[in-house]
Amino acid sequence: MQNPSVTDLLQSWRQGDAEALEDLFPMVYRELVSLSQNLFAGERAGHTLQPTALVHEAYLRLVSADVDWRHRAHFFAIAAQTMRRILVDHARKQGAEKRGGEWLRTTLSDGISVDGAVPSELLDLDRALEQLAIQDPRSARAAELHYFGGLSHQDTAEVLEVSAATVDRDLRLARAWLRRALTEEEKIDGAQDEDGS
Repeated sequence: MQNPSVTDLLQSWRQGDAEALEDLFPMVYRELVSLSQNLFAGERAGHTLQPTALVHEAYLRLVSADVDWRHRAHFFAIAAQTMRRILVDHARKQGAEKRGGEWLRTTLSDGISVDGAVPSELLDLDRALEQLAIQDPRSARAAELHYFGGLSHQDTAEVLEVSAATVDRDLRLARAWLRRALTEEEKIDGAQDEDGS
């Protein structure tokens, strides 16, 4: 018998096969760790949230979620969204303690980066994604899947049920939109700092 795929295991688990969950974990763990490490690339030692902790927290949330898993790309899409929510929640907690200081370095490929981001900057990115989702939900979702989830254009297309060319257009739009939104946010923050507010 051929080894089951991630999709097969997700569907078996969804149908009540507890052993499928045990078989699933080692298959997805390496990819989740890789995704987490990409989010933490270049981070300085001493960060209060470690990549492994992020993976474990995300996995616990994923296995307890009531989701009708469709396929492997769908699982990693939900994982990307879950990791983003965990990072944003962590940033909010850190921001409540003290504004500034060093936090997560999040690099979004293709020219969008939040280098050495403090919690407020990660929250700015989250707000920008939420604003983009109001204007163009599919582009925002594509950005989340590709940048936070590390999904390829093809996997992103599969999750969104569109062509890879459409994903490429959506990502170009999202990059431009997010750059503009983050630049405007920096100008606002700079003006507030000059005013002493």
